[in-house]
Amino acid sequence: MEAECLGARVNYTLTGSGEHRVVLLHGWGCSIQLMQPIGQMLEESMRVLCVDFPGFGESGRPPEPWGVPEYAACLLELLQKEDFLPCCVIAHSFGARVAIYLAARDQSLFEKMILTGAAGIRKPQTEEGKQRQEAFRRQKEIAGKLRATKVLAPLADRMEEKAREKYGSRDYNALDPEMRKTFVKVISLDLTDSLSHIHAPTLLVWGDKDTETPLWMGQKMEQLIPDAGLAVFENGTHFAYLEQRARFGTVAQHFFA
Repeated sequence: MEAECLGARVNYTLTGSGEHRVVLLHGWGCSIQLMQPIGQMLEESMRVLCVDFPGFGESGRPPEPWGVPEYAACLLELLQKEDFLPCCVIAHSFGARVAIYLAARDQSLFEKMILTGAAGIRKPQTEEGKQRQEAFRRQKEIAGKLRATKVLAPLADRMEEKAREKYGSRDYNALDPEMRKTFVKVISLDLTDSLSHIHAPTLLVWGDKDTETPLWMGQKMEQLIPDAGLAVFENGTHFAYLEQRARFGTVAQHFFA
């Protein structure tokens, strides 16, 4: 199924039956495919809406670089078009950024939330990170000076791209120039202050071996969200919900019931 929301073409699936509704939100660089195994476990008792965020899966691209507020507005428009509110939420990583943003601003949207490997708290910058950032800044400055001479512009472009490949994150380097602008806007927003404004009962599911969003982030979210509990999946990575899908599905069914 498709809908146009906030000027972007959004691909989504709507399955299942029942009185209760749940929307599944994937992480950065992922798609519906990584959420459907969980959705299939819930279909017998709930209506399940899986979304491809614009820029991912089979959805179109954002019409301009988006940040979390634009992704949140896009999702809200889709939920309203499908008369899917209020609903429950299962959100992974970047999807949790969007869910947190919405839940903190409108208490009526979500009945219960499951956030797994949730992003939204900014990592403190390490000394190594500072050095990499400074090295990239110097390389970019040199490329800028070379670009001022027209004949050297192609060399400057190659130099800057190599610097991005060397010093940029894996997620950043996997994107084209336009989506890189979106990525920077998304990760620049620290949602720590929004957590205390979430009133929906929230279950946090974390892998204890998660290196993308380390366990301390889940522990901090548990402290800041008024009605939250944390379930730790032993030997789980950033995709603990998928690695231990049977366990996760059982936990979700009990929590929503």
